[in-house]
Amino acid sequence: MNTSIVIADDHPLMLRGLTDFLSSKDFNIVGSAQDGNTAYNLIVKLKPEIAVLDIRMPQKTGLEIAEACKKNNLATKIILITFDKEEGLYEQAKRFNVYGYILKEFAIEEIENCIEHVLKNKPYFSEEITSYLNSNSDHKPEKLELLTKTELKIVKLISENKTSQNIAEELSISVRTVDKHRSNIVCKLSLDNKPTSLSIWANVNKHHL
Repeated sequence: MNTSIVIADDHPLMLRGLTDFLSSKDFNIVGSAQDGNTAYNLIVKLKPEIAVLDIRMPQKTGLEIAEACKKNNLATKIILITFDKEEGLYEQAKRFNVYGYILKEFAIEEIENCIEHVLKNKPYFSEEITSYLNSNSDHKPEKLELLTKTELKIVKLISENKTSQNIAEELSISVRTVDKHRSNIVCKLSLDNKPTSLSIWANVNKHHL
């Protein structure tokens, strides 16, 4: 069965463009909306695998929908599209377990790749956003110094979207050992224990690895 998707954007041309493009790629667009309330109601009713949401919409923003989905334990994975490179919005997106975050000017170019990552439970954040945020931060995260050389290698490989199996093969160690290292890294970096937390952290800080 094709991946079910709800799309919401208050700009009709963007909404139509994304809908037409994803439909042409055989994704199943089960609903679309131009405001946040309608989008959230569609997510609750239709339970799509993925929701592609404009970050700024009337009634409910994409972030508010992501927050509501997290609060109500909805399984739909959220991808946000935005013109904003504001760090505060990016940090909020991470807190609300947003899986994808892409810039509108690159939305058509990146959305298919983003969805493919998200379907594999891999977060996807536009290179343009992470590069911009990193260029505005010259300091390495302090807690990076707590990691061993092996842990740093693993974090770097995670930032390249490598799986535990990929990492195990590359470092010639067992998957169990990789998972143990991942657990230690999460603890040292004081991250929450959600599956995507370390991947998101690694992507955001890949410039320093």
